[in-house]
Amino acid sequence: MSKIALVDDDRNILTSVSMTLEAEGFDVETYNDGLAALEAFNKKMPDLAVLDIKMPRMDGMELLQRIRQKTQMPVIFLTSKDDEIDEVLGLRMGADDYVKKPFSQRLLVERIRSLLRRQEAVDRDADGSGPEAKVIERGELKMDPLRHSVSWKGKDVSLTVTEFLLLQALAQRPGFVKSRDQLMDVAYDDQVYVDDRTIDSHIKRLRKKMRTADSEFSAIETLYGIGYRYNEE
Repeated sequence: MSKIALVDDDRNILTSVSMTLEAEGFDVETYNDGLAALEAFNKKMPDLAVLDIKMPRMDGMELLQRIRQKTQMPVIFLTSKDDEIDEVLGLRMGADDYVKKPFSQRLLVERIRSLLRRQEAVDRDADGSGPEAKVIERGELKMDPLRHSVSWKGKDVSLTVTEFLLLQALAQRPGFVKSRDQLMDVAYDDQVYVDDRTIDSHIKRLRKKMRTADSEFSAIETLYGIGYRYNEE
């Protein structure tokens, strides 16, 4: 049974969503502010966290930063209807997905299931039983799915599951273009809709992280209106 942390200062959302998730077979812990959630996470991390952005004491952005210091577990943001800036910023900070309020609880359940399935696939690769467990070496890049590790020029780079899967998809076939739709299929299940901005934000975050190892990193090329390509240097 997967453990889901639901963090929101709206008690109606906590009550209704937790009931829905429990009915779907999840073990749910609820928190009404980010600080309370962080204190619990420091003792034991959940399998996935759903975070509101605007909360008292500690908002979702700061909580995400604290989480990413410890783990790459999947994180979904809940955003207000018109908070486009928050959505993009959250993705660039390392969130895996976002759902806009007011939202369909069925949609949220499907997003959660999609991310958990993806995490399970990564875990299978980590024990050597998955199909994508082979180490990838492309120029200065080395990716090891068994350890979920990435290095560039010998320097380790910490990636979320989404970022890892996107880089893996590009690096597996250097020189070949991957459209945004193809990258969406890599990162998300077919039945889960995401828009182009989500993929673009993950790629920007990925580039930023790679540039912490090499400020001149440029292996991921944007082909405007088409998609992305990994160029082996």
